[in-house]
Amino acid sequence: MTTEPTHLADLTATRLTAGYAAGEFSPVEAVRAVLERAEAAQTATNCFTRIDADEALSGAKESAERWRAREPAGPVDGVPVTVKDLILTRGTPTLRGSRTVRAEGPWEEDAPSVARLRESGAVFVGKTTTPEFGWKGVTDSPRHGVTGNPYDPGRTAGGSSGGSAAAVALGAGPLSLGTDGGGSVRIPASFCGIFALKATYGRVPHYPASPFGTLAHVGPMTRDAADAALMMEVICRADWRDWSQLGPAAGSFREALAGPVSGLRVAFSPSLGWEVPVAPEVAAAVRSAVDTLAGLGAVVEEIDPGISDPVESFHTLWFSGAARVVQPLDDADRALLDPGLREICEQGARYSALDYLAAVDTRMALGQAMGRFHSAYDLLVTPTVPLTAFEAGVEVPSGSGHTRWTGWTPFTYPFNLTQQPAATLPCGVDADGLPIGVQLVGARHADALVLRAAHALYEAGTAEIPAPSAA
Repeated sequence: MTTEPTHLADLTATRLTAGYAAGEFSPVEAVRAVLERAEAAQTATNCFTRIDADEALSGAKESAERWRAREPAGPVDGVPVTVKDLILTRGTPTLRGSRTVRAEGPWEEDAPSVARLRESGAVFVGKTTTPEFGWKGVTDSPRHGVTGNPYDPGRTAGGSSGGSAAAVALGAGPLSLGTDGGGSVRIPASFCGIFALKATYGRVPHYPASPFGTLAHVGPMTRDAADAALMMEVICRADWRDWSQLGPAAGSFREALAGPVSGLRVAFSPSLGWEVPVAPEVAAAVRSAVDTLAGLGAVVEEIDPGISDPVESFHTLWFSGAARVVQPLDDADRALLDPGLREICEQGARYSALDYLAAVDTRMALGQAMGRFHSAYDLLVTPTVPLTAFEAGVEVPSGSGHTRWTGWTPFTYPFNLTQQPAATLPCGVDADGLPIGVQLVGARHADALVLRAAHALYEAGTAEIPAPSAA
């Protein structure tokens, strides 16, 4: 295991709350350190749409009083948190990366995950960047520009939760709320060297309902799996505004981290059985992480899940959702949209109801196939992304031949279709020092198991990579 960081901005949420309880330092000291990092991170990568220093310090002072009285409001009291700018936050504009959204508000409501964090005493540092309406796997928008990578600001942070990933990586708060409709917490987490979890659909209540329907999840983006487990215990609490929520989780995510990895049945699929050109350094790092699982006692078999690429069905559902997002806009507002978003909206508007239902049929068959697969295997392990971060400001890597972001993210969007829990953690760096991610996928409702396996890899040192230097 690595030596514990000494700078307050580098501590995990778990370590911060332990320090508050022991009187080692206060939430005010921690938040001041994080705000300093947030300003540096913004300068280096443009990862924030807004930094709320006054609100954060006010919240930190209130938290400090609760800790002094030994009456914390909850398990994340005093922990600095950032929120992706697609998620409603009371009193703060949620601009969605779009020039078509009016900033005046009123902004009177918290999304369920924000509300639960606020009730638990979390301190909100600011809102993080997203592509317009979260439509693609990189983070640049007409309203807020390009977000760079913490390891090389000339490269992309990934997306669509790229601002959150960069903020966490650079010490601008150990916890962040992201959203994931096709890989949007996992892609940027992989590119930025942090942890992220797309939980089983409905495990984290989501409101307002996403126009992308049941593809879209809210998920934790953190420094490690232990912090994600902590965050899940807060944000999974019920909220009546989400009609599709699953209700309270059975058991404690944090307690589940201590469970054994020995005996787990692990399927390792280097390419899902498709023609995926995985970069050699990515393939080698992921295989090394799988070897670590085997060394911990997991029963590993290299095998593909026997599914075909569902990208066309995903496009039908995703592009239709995008078309629905912009449907209320007039011609003047449509002219303000990201050109790529405008293209997929036009395509989405051409699909018929029968096209949509055919995509749903494909989705159901895929879900059944993965359910059958997980009757034999507890976990599926793949690369998170087949490459490392490429140049910032473009949707696809130069010379790749891809036309849309889904061309280079084949390992993420299938598991939005199936609604399974999927996490990513760092497992190495390439020759340029850019992070590589490994993806752990579990059966539906096996969120605690995914977190347990990821935590074991952290404990084994798999995720030990150099810190970013952008800030």
